[in-house]
Amino acid sequence: MVSIGITAATARDPHSFANVEQVASTHLNLDIIVDFDRKVFEGTAEYDIKRLTPGAHPFVLDTRDLVIHKVEVKALDQDWELASFELAKALPPLGSKLTVTLPVTAKKVRIHYATRPEATGLQWLTPAQTAGKKHPYVFTESQPIHTRSWVPIQDTPALRLTYHARIRTPEDLKAVMSALNDPDAPRDGDYEFDMPHKIPPYLMALGVGDLYFKSMSENTGVYGEAYILDGAAAEFADTYKMMQVAEKMYGPYQWGRYDILMMPPSYPMGGMENPMLSFITPTVIAGDKSLVGLIAHELAHSWSGNLVTNANWNDLWLNEGTTSYVENRIMEEVYGPKRALMEQVLAVQGLHRGLKRLDPADTSLHANLDGRDPDDAFSEIPYDKGQLFLRYLEEKFGRARFDPFLKGYFTAHAFENISSEKFIAYLQANLLKKYPGVVSMEKVREWIYGTGLPEDAPNPTSNVFEVVAQQQSDWLGGKMQLSQIPTGEWTVHEWLYFITNLPKDLKAQHMAELDRAFDLTRSTNNEIAHAWLLQGLKHDYKAVTSRLREYLPVIGRKKLILPLYEQLATTPDGLKLAREIYVAAREGYHPSAQKALDKVLAQ
Repeated sequence: MVSIGITAATARDPHSFANVEQVASTHLNLDIIVDFDRKVFEGTAEYDIKRLTPGAHPFVLDTRDLVIHKVEVKALDQDWELASFELAKALPPLGSKLTVTLPVTAKKVRIHYATRPEATGLQWLTPAQTAGKKHPYVFTESQPIHTRSWVPIQDTPALRLTYHARIRTPEDLKAVMSALNDPDAPRDGDYEFDMPHKIPPYLMALGVGDLYFKSMSENTGVYGEAYILDGAAAEFADTYKMMQVAEKMYGPYQWGRYDILMMPPSYPMGGMENPMLSFITPTVIAGDKSLVGLIAHELAHSWSGNLVTNANWNDLWLNEGTTSYVENRIMEEVYGPKRALMEQVLAVQGLHRGLKRLDPADTSLHANLDGRDPDDAFSEIPYDKGQLFLRYLEEKFGRARFDPFLKGYFTAHAFENISSEKFIAYLQANLLKKYPGVVSMEKVREWIYGTGLPEDAPNPTSNVFEVVAQQQSDWLGGKMQLSQIPTGEWTVHEWLYFITNLPKDLKAQHMAELDRAFDLTRSTNNEIAHAWLLQGLKHDYKAVTSRLREYLPVIGRKKLILPLYEQLATTPDGLKLAREIYVAAREGYHPSAQKALDKVLAQ
């Protein structure tokens, strides 16, 4: 049971049709052709299956907008035979249930299928939408339940399986996957990959394009289009050092290599923790390593999320909150406590903004999606409230006690799936009972199942930010000129704090004064530009309009563009401008970004 990640506590996933508690797939052989002309994948998905309960149960998988040509089954030492199957009517947001009738002797199932151009887990880019302008590009984004749009699969994190893949592409392109990649493999259009570790299906990932490789250390490197390799390798040169400090705190890195695929600008996420090959947005290449917390985050997933995985998407906080905590610890070890504390403060400020924006029912760590798309689980809550909960435990128990607990947690549950209740049981047995009278079970349940924040939640403060706040106050009060503020020594974090904490009633003349002094509208740092453009919209500072027209079409990261479109949509003139920009930009956005923005701009 443990070997394939299925237990009674994790078996039934409300976001999957799969009957993994009865018949589970243990290994996938994937063989597909990448057809850029038709914008489809076509091929076969072949599964080794294991029956976990007695009876003639069917094999039930998840699909979304797939064309199923035929299904075959095979017993040991027998030939493949056609099998009967039923593809049910689509049920949004889950897709269509695929039920395969299994003979008693069947050990393998092979599904012949094709994707559709509108697959939610794929983004197809024309040559014009890439940096090189000569070759097309396609990439996957499988989390949370988009794997089923490009592979018929039991698409639940309650399952873990290994896979082998053969990917056939145009000969002048290179394919890479969340698996063992060979940077020296010939560019012949025929690539094979092995993932030897059992992973949940949402961690399957593929990228195909005019890709090259640059090494950073013995077991880290960067893939991407040629233009970005040198800059990315320089920006992320501390990746191996991050790995070393994480291993010291939380146990050995169990995945072999850790490589990075630099994504096109249209990539909708900051990063995706696909094992052995994290996908990373180019928006974090600032030239000064100021945004490499994202690398620490995706690397931290190698322990939290990839190694120990949430059993379903209601418990996303177990992946993202724990990872955000580990990320900050890595940043503290590599870049020092001062920077790590500033990042904590900014995260908590973002959390408080999220708490004001979200429905109170959506502010529990353990989410109750109640039939909604698991995409809706992604907010500040699982990331920042989850991190703050672990920070609370650290403060209460002290690092001398909490660090061994967390390391033991990763060791005890390696390559397993875990629910909130299972986490609570482990916490109670290995921390609360071991050190009684420190934190009550009632308090733990308040953090995980309660809304908002407990009254005694940590509220980190930074002396650095206190100085910035005082300088801002002195400027606004006429006690200091902008030229007297030593911004030349500021980090990105200080700029973000200064900008995001501008008063709501700040006059247009002050916005203009800031812009003249610091040229914020033209900032080349994508995070600073986002923060300033958002404040410009909130303060009706018209000078940001031309930059918005440039910024929004070339950035695909939802964290950066969605709040800007949302703010534009709050006024009639802004909504008109947003729709005008979006009409031209929409084709270059990922389907998940299109879905979110279509909703915002339909109002």
